[in-house]
Amino acid sequence: MNVAKRRVFLGGAVALAALPLSARAHAGQTRILVGSSPGGGQDMVARLIAEKLNGGPIGTVFVDNKPGASGLIAADLMAKAPADGTTLMSATQTAYAVAPLLHKNAPFDAQRDAVGVAMLGFNPFALVVHPSFEARTLKELVDVARARPATLHYGSGGVGSAPHMVVELLQLNAGIKLVHVPYRGEAPAVADVLSQQIALSFNNIAVVAGHVKSGALRALAVTSPKRLELLPDVPTMAEAGVPDVEVETWFALTAPKATPRDIVRRLNAEVVKALAEPDLMKRYDELAIRPAGGSPDIVDAMIKAEVARWSEVIRRADIKLATH
Repeated sequence: MNVAKRRVFLGGAVALAALPLSARAHAGQTRILVGSSPGGGQDMVARLIAEKLNGGPIGTVFVDNKPGASGLIAADLMAKAPADGTTLMSATQTAYAVAPLLHKNAPFDAQRDAVGVAMLGFNPFALVVHPSFEARTLKELVDVARARPATLHYGSGGVGSAPHMVVELLQLNAGIKLVHVPYRGEAPAVADVLSQQIALSFNNIAVVAGHVKSGALRALAVTSPKRLELLPDVPTMAEAGVPDVEVETWFALTAPKATPRDIVRRLNAEVVKALAEPDLMKRYDELAIRPAGGSPDIVDAMIKAEVARWSEVIRRADIKLATH
């Protein structure tokens, strides 16, 4: 997407950037909670945004990683924080649309406890294996999995994480059974694929593109609707023989539900302005992140739609925490 088109898409709220933030939010520090370990896609996007916002009208902005419970620990902290714009969260579908469905006593409900600030971006996944792995294509991987069901191990950022849910879709649509190994974030899962402790993982392109380009990992397919400029030789899931596994993880900035609307609007303006900066756009391109932006209402609508989508996948795959 060229710069001109992005500015049209992102520019809706930029005019609000001139408005001052609340005195408390301006004078103090603003933390962006991340529900995973450093190094994952959610963390990378949060740090890019924090770097652009830091020192501006919001004041000092920093990332605070609070991994655990598929992001629910961080989400609960955000929900219970003062609703003054000084505690935000880099949200994904994991903590906001999946984990509350799996954790029956979850303390967090995104539609009840959070309000959208701005969409930060979208990033597809790549199915990666070690270069020495016996399957060199997705079709070959499916054949191996069918011949030896429940023997190939795959890693994810935790039960209910987006990479986990992508594999559930793959298993449903390809008729295979893999063994799930949950980690506290994407980075540890990637490390174990690199060291051949597990066979494969789905990861945000932002996390594994460098490893694929260097030859340290082999990408068998990507979950985007079409091939990526960053990895032009890697087929889509549909091209590789397994359709209906088109998934992009989304990143959004959220605040506690009771945050006054004027603070939400002003935070939104600062984020949208940051997303339009050429250096951030360039970094997004390098990581195959599709930029977003828009109004806070877009985040709220996304959360609602994602809850509906993944509740159906959970039902079809009969996913339960006790089985992992």
